[in-house]
This record gives sequence, structure tokens and C-alpha cells, in this order.
Amino acid sequence: MLSPWDGRPTFVFVHGAHGNAGYWTPLLRELGLCGHRAIAVDLPGHGADAYFPMSYQAPQDLAAFTELPAPTAAVTLQDNVSHVETIVRRAGVFGPVVLVGTSGGGATISAVGNAIPEALARVVYISAWCCVELPSVAAYLATLGHHDVATVPVNWRTADPDTLMALKDGLMADATDEQFRACLNLLEPADSPSVLTADSRVHATTWGTIPRTYIRLSRDRAIPPEMQDKMIAEADALTPANPFDVHTVDTSHMGIRLHPTEIADILDRLTSSADRVG
Repeated sequence: MLSPWDGRPTFVFVHGAHGNAGYWTPLLRELGLCGHRAIAVDLPGHGADAYFPMSYQAPQDLAAFTELPAPTAAVTLQDNVSHVETIVRRAGVFGPVVLVGTSGGGATISAVGNAIPEALARVVYISAWCCVELPSVAAYLATLGHHDVATVPVNWRTADPDTLMALKDGLMADATDEQFRACLNLLEPADSPSVLTADSRVHATTWGTIPRTYIRLSRDRAIPPEMQDKMIAEADALTPANPFDVHTVDTSHMGIRLHPTEIADILDRLTSSADRVG
């Protein structure tokens, strides 16, 4: 059994909207092969507790599928924070914790950083929302022209070719069609819109004290590079003495699954010296 405080970091990964812990499997494998401990979190209402109604099965009943909000509609940002905080504190028994999030998971890791900065050795955003000047993910999305936050489940199992083409273009344009469909089938139909509309602004006196890294995805069309750079700049202006350590991977929004070795190498190098992980 590992002894407490053996000095090695534990990575804790937080998925984005409609995701689950399984999204991180290729990256967990690569980190494990580098000798790291890594945990992927299922946020409340995800993973084993995900909403998959009979109307989502084949043949689909789309009218029934979208008729009522999913149970995840009741999940709040604080629910996510409490869940992740428990995991971070349990992992912290064994050494420093590096908290990593992608996409909508950025709201959760920001809020965890606000709540328990002393428990985190580093926070890492992989093309994830980091709210600084605007209060919420929804507010940043509105600046990109996306004014509606979905309140009904999403049919990721569509067979409509135009819809599939649009989804691939927006989420994983650099994948093959087969890779994209495999990744699409990892997504869950329901999520909580309140997490995206909740105030998840980072605080200079708490979150701002944690060493931080941003891994830009340069072909991302869901969170374009210009938006990633805007959030990085806003955060650096908030705490100029503790700026983001920035890296770039040439891939799309869901390209984490296409480039796990490259991303694992970045994370490994971040934790290669003691002065970088607390």
C-alpha cells in the first residue's frame, strides 16, 4: 500500500458537458505508463448515474425523449464542487493533487480552486472555460453568438448526415469519421444547464494563488483559440504575478482522445520538478 505523502502527484480529471470519466481513458493510460496516479471523475448525474431513457434507444421516440427535462437539470455547480472536493481531499492523502478539466469542466475546476486552493498543487485547463471578467460559461458563449443553453437532452445518436457533419466540424474535424463516431458514442444525452449559467468567476485571493497551466487546442471550433487566449489574458491580468503556463496542441475540441501521448507528455513535464507541484 502506498504510504501517505509519498511526494508523487495525483492527477484528478474533470470532464465537460455531456461527458463522463470514460472520455479520459487514453490519457489515463499514457499517464499510467509514465508512472503517474490518475483519477477521472464522473460528475453528479454522469457515468453510472447517467440519464439514458428508453426513448433514446432504437427505435428512438424523439418526441418523448425531449418532452421532459432530464434529472441532471437539478444538478448545480455546487453539487459538482462538493463531489470533486471530496475526491481531491481523498487523493491528497497520498501527495500533491493536480486538478485538470476540459470544456465545461472548467467551470467546476475553477470553483474548486476558489473553494480549496490549499489542496491543489496545480490546476490545468485543456481548452476549458475559465471565467474571469464575465460571470459564467453561458456569458462567454453569448459573445460567440450562442445565446441558448440547452434545457432538453441532446440526441447524439442521430443518423442524420447533415447533423453528423456539423457535429464533426465543430467538435472533432481532424478525426476520421470512424474516430468521430466512436467519440460521439461516449457522450451522454443530458446535462445541467445551471452549471453553465452559474457564476464561476475565479477569485484572485484563492484560485489566483494556485500554479496554473492552459493547454490550448489550436483547431478547436467549440472554444476557438481566440477565446482561449482571451481567457488566458484576463486571468493573467487578474494575477500578473502568477500567470498561466501555456502550451499548444494542434487538434480539435475533442482531440484529447487523438493526442493522449502529447498531452500526457506536457502533464508529465509539469510535474517533473518539485518546485512546480508545491
